[in-house]
Amino acid sequence: MNSGEKGFLQQIRWGEYSYVALAVSVLSGLVLALQYDPATPFYSVSAIDTLVPFGFFWRSLHFYSSQFFFLLVLCHFAFIYPLSRKLSWKNWLYLAGSLPVALLLLFTGYVLRADSTGESAGHIAENITLAIPLIGTWINGLLFSIDADGLKRVYVNHLFGLGLIWGIFCWDHLRRYQPAWKKSGAFILLMILVSAVFSAPMEPEKLGVFNISGPWFFLGLQELLHYIQPFWAGIVFPLTLLIALFGLKSEKWAGRMFAYILGWLVVYAILTGMALVRL
Repeated sequence: MNSGEKGFLQQIRWGEYSYVALAVSVLSGLVLALQYDPATPFYSVSAIDTLVPFGFFWRSLHFYSSQFFFLLVLCHFAFIYPLSRKLSWKNWLYLAGSLPVALLLLFTGYVLRADSTGESAGHIAENITLAIPLIGTWINGLLFSIDADGLKRVYVNHLFGLGLIWGIFCWDHLRRYQPAWKKSGAFILLMILVSAVFSAPMEPEKLGVFNISGPWFFLGLQELLHYIQPFWAGIVFPLTLLIALFGLKSEKWAGRMFAYILGWLVVYAILTGMALVRL
């Protein structure tokens, strides 16, 4: 990438666009929440698509705006890294810690669909948390508890708990932003057009299919579970990436942490490719 291309990418308002995508995701999510019933999740989502006026559009808008939000947050985080020296350690740890929370928000949205992808992802996540020594049962009860309570706990966390934690982590950063809504009209229109043309995924159970894929960002971890135990694949491996993100703030360790993150991403991309071959 030459300096001109890098400069162009840095000029893109990643933070403002992610803020706008978040607002659209929240508003469309509130519309869906009025129709969604965690006691009958698969039927509830199917009914939104087929019975609720423009239900398919609102679900697609929520799905795609959430995807846009997460991807734009990653881009924003990558391009603000050079400015991290101006941030306090507390703010940097909060911002880095907000990334896995945002990922969990996106992940629980998949689980709440209760289709083949969501059901598979939910049970894998529950087994991973239960594999954590000593506190696994407590963490599972806090985040998932699918076997005991269905999707009620996941629904509450998706609607309130995780969003509140993410907001606390990012509040000092968010309050500095004044999104230019008028300048984001083309981006909002893009999300609306994508949502009107492409339906959000909904995959009924496929009889006779044993290898069900999870969300796109979950495929590498799902592949890794074929080779090592859930605790090492689902907890330790992702945790090393988070620790490396924290370490980027240190002038002494930044170079090594950056190299580790690149290596981690390459390994995860390879695992994801291997998972796609299985499909």
